[in-house]
Amino acid sequence: MPKSRSASSIRIRGARVHNLQSVDVEIPRDAITVITGVSGSGKSSLAFDTLFAEGQRQYIDSLSAYARQFLDSLPRPDVDLIDGLAPTMAIDQKPGSTSARSTVATVTEIYDYLRLLFSRVGLPHCGSCGAAIARQSADVIRDALLSRPEGSKLVLMAPMVRGRKGAHRDVFESIQVAGLVRVRVDGEMYLLEDAPELAVRKNHTIEAVVDRLVVREGVESRLADSLSLALRLGKGLVTAAVQDESGNWIDSIYNTAMACIECGASVEEIEPRTFSFNSPYGACPTCDGLGQVDSGDGKTICPSCNGGRLRSEAMGVTIDGVSITELTAMNLTDAATWIGGLGPTLSPLHRAVAKPIQSEVSKRLEFLDEVGVSYLTLDRSAETLSGGELQRVRLATSIGSGLVGVCYILDEPSIGLHPADHDRLIRCLRRLQQNGNTVVVVEHDEATMRAADRLIDVGPGAGAQGGKIVAAGTPKRIQANKRSLTGRYLSGVDAVPVPETRRAADRFLTLTDVNTHNLKTITARFPLGCLIGISGVSGSGKSSLVVDTLLPAVEYQLAHGKRLPTPAGGIAQFGKLTGAAELDKLVPIDQAPIGRSPRSCPATYSGVLDEIRKVFAATREAKTRGFTTSRFSFNSAAGRCELCKGHGVERISMNFLSDLFVTCPRCGGKRFNRQTLQVRFKGANVADVLAMTIDQAAAFFENMPSAHRLLSSLQAVGLGYMHLGQSSTTLSGGEAQRIKLGTELARTSTGNTLYVLDEPTTGLHFDDVKRLVGVLQRLVDSGNTVVVIEHDFDLLACCDWIIDLGPSGGINGGRLMAEGTPEQIAGRADNATARFLAKKLR
Repeated sequence: MPKSRSASSIRIRGARVHNLQSVDVEIPRDAITVITGVSGSGKSSLAFDTLFAEGQRQYIDSLSAYARQFLDSLPRPDVDLIDGLAPTMAIDQKPGSTSARSTVATVTEIYDYLRLLFSRVGLPHCGSCGAAIARQSADVIRDALLSRPEGSKLVLMAPMVRGRKGAHRDVFESIQVAGLVRVRVDGEMYLLEDAPELAVRKNHTIEAVVDRLVVREGVESRLADSLSLALRLGKGLVTAAVQDESGNWIDSIYNTAMACIECGASVEEIEPRTFSFNSPYGACPTCDGLGQVDSGDGKTICPSCNGGRLRSEAMGVTIDGVSITELTAMNLTDAATWIGGLGPTLSPLHRAVAKPIQSEVSKRLEFLDEVGVSYLTLDRSAETLSGGELQRVRLATSIGSGLVGVCYILDEPSIGLHPADHDRLIRCLRRLQQNGNTVVVVEHDEATMRAADRLIDVGPGAGAQGGKIVAAGTPKRIQANKRSLTGRYLSGVDAVPVPETRRAADRFLTLTDVNTHNLKTITARFPLGCLIGISGVSGSGKSSLVVDTLLPAVEYQLAHGKRLPTPAGGIAQFGKLTGAAELDKLVPIDQAPIGRSPRSCPATYSGVLDEIRKVFAATREAKTRGFTTSRFSFNSAAGRCELCKGHGVERISMNFLSDLFVTCPRCGGKRFNRQTLQVRFKGANVADVLAMTIDQAAAFFENMPSAHRLLSSLQAVGLGYMHLGQSSTTLSGGEAQRIKLGTELARTSTGNTLYVLDEPTTGLHFDDVKRLVGVLQRLVDSGNTVVVIEHDFDLLACCDWIIDLGPSGGINGGRLMAEGTPEQIAGRADNATARFLAKKLR
């Protein structure tokens, strides 16, 4: 039978979430659909706040009543109808649950397989002398204990439970059956009958006390018998506690399976948790498995594990001479080669054990290579990944999961990718779709748009001027649609104009012999008073050059040596910096959040709220009531709603789902108490003003120069659609960066400022890029120098100077491929950037 209309597509009717204006749209199932439009047009409202939100709500409603009691019901999005909806999964750029302990290997579950591989196949080595660990006989253990000084007190114990959750009543019973009367529980000694009740959800260690004796002549036979019993109960393990000269009890663990032939040192049984830096059995005790320790201005590499995170016993286990820390320090390409070549040197038994593990790891490494992140190392902290990198890592994990019938929703997966890598990303999306899934992508990348089965253009403008479906259909149909702004750019009718001339490069800020991270002792020249683009494939060294070297080096010189250049990730390594004397200010503008709580918003970060508070405090009503400017701050107890503490929302923990924020029932999201809201200016209270868009507020405060200047700057960077009080937790990295840029624009410029931006086109439509280029050019026209790390060739084509790194990522990158004007770069035949730049300069 043919599929019904509802089964072949996802139908959305009457969507009114945020600025969507009763949108009706169909998204074909088992196809790739790209949703595009200018910033603030309603793309994310449609994809995430409508489509994904309803999918998540339906999933929770499908759970059992028992499961739902731990979760709050999600409100239905403001939509008349959504049918044909498949189970939804969002792969966005948010860090989620990643922490300092999360790495590329753990996020992709590759590390779980590696832990299993090394525990089953690895060869342990002694942490003291480096010799291979061999089995230890009971006689050898006995002789080691008898070698203690005469008179030494000794307690022999059989480890029964080691770091396991549970009450373990059966363990205590087995100890009693063995005829023993003492036990050590979590380091404390008890008579068996006095042993405490154990908390079920806590880890416990239980050791049966087999014998207590003193080392002296004639004890040999008794020690041998007790040792035999302890090894039998402990399944090959025995703990010997010996009292030293100071009266302290020192534990030594002996193992009939694992001991050093040379020095007799024992190690515990090698298990998967031996290699876990999240477990006390594997984590380096100095850094607690973080690989770094606190010292002076910041984190330094742990001196005990040298950043490996693990105990020496774990790092001493090798396969073909490679430890697990050495393997995870490899980039994904080298790791795949090592895993693929494993086998010939292994025994037949070990080869059989390793084979299925090899298959799973190789498959995941293959997917990571497909999405263009092969330059990453397995031990790379997830916290240091860009939003785009993290999203592509998650995408590779989803492809490897093999799920079918799922609706995947992605948020600009091309962010941070050089166009040379876009084809690989598109192939991954197509593979996900061909596996029987629906793929919905919010995207501005031209190549991704052209590769889509269906293109949905949302607009025509931002905020209240957006929220409509301007056009929907195949990319070719959109390209032919004159009403579609996206279509006009795809067809070439509209374009970001390329300057006819370039600014002269005659004064340089020069960094010599830079070898930070993967940079290969390069010398880079940054012409002062120019717009400079830093290009290259992902992982080529762009951030290493600019963020980790140029920024701290300039900062150090401007501070006249008061602070050392200590960027995250280590000391910048370079020969010297010249030309910085011509600068008097450094302004880095990154994509870090402008605040980490719902209380932060564009109004607070830009400082416009301070001006607004002055306006309200100057009203007659405020003066009559004795209200000062602090009354109109939601950080002040006097003026804010005390139920939500000025947040406007309440946070609800959703356990394994993302936390949910719901509108405060007392203030209705207005953030302020009733008395504060009674004060009005031109008929609006302070909550009404914060609910305005930046465009609306600029008109409202037209006659207030200080407030209007700040608002006009935010308008200039394309944020007019944004609400003044919009929570910082809802802002994208690109929006946060443009708020910072707009705030800087409003400040008085000296004309000798170095501005550094990291991919400012993130989240921008073609038309938004045109506006951004105009803003950056104005900054340079004032005599400033602007450096942008960028992949967008509309912006790169407008630069005066380009520094291109490559040829690829990771250890195969870090070389200066070319520098010069866009025309000079485009004329090179040996350069990946040149190919794409030439198309923009035609």
